[in-house]
Amino acid sequence: MPTGLTEDAGWQIGVSRTLPHPGPLVWDFVSSPEGVALWLGPDVVLTPERGTSYRTTEGMEGEVRGYHRGKKIRVTHGTTTVQVALAPASDGTRTMLRFHQEHLASAEERERQRAHWQHVMDQVATALDRR
Repeated sequence: MPTGLTEDAGWQIGVSRTLPHPGPLVWDFVSSPEGVALWLGPDVVLTPERGTSYRTTEGMEGEVRGYHRGKKIRVTHGTTTVQVALAPASDGTRTMLRFHQEHLASAEERERQRAHWQHVMDQVATALDRR
């Protein structure tokens, strides 16, 4: 089976990075309106409750599938599912941040989304470094 293709989730991509910031700081940012704007789109309001819907300025609709404060947010995004997850590094001062998207249409979309999530990660890292 090709890299990135799974039997249950189809084509998927994950981008992760260990950031030099404690988990609460990373969580507060990625779940804030400023952080959500970077990974989901500007003016998106996410209600931290399973089943609530959202809409992006581009017209993409989705719903919250899981919201676990301090750990992860999982939403549908059109026909795909996006997850943002945090895990503390062993030293407690750093945090691994991961963006994961599944149910992508093709290997080509997977590569486009890899570039997208790497860009998002760079933007999040830069914003956190400025805090």
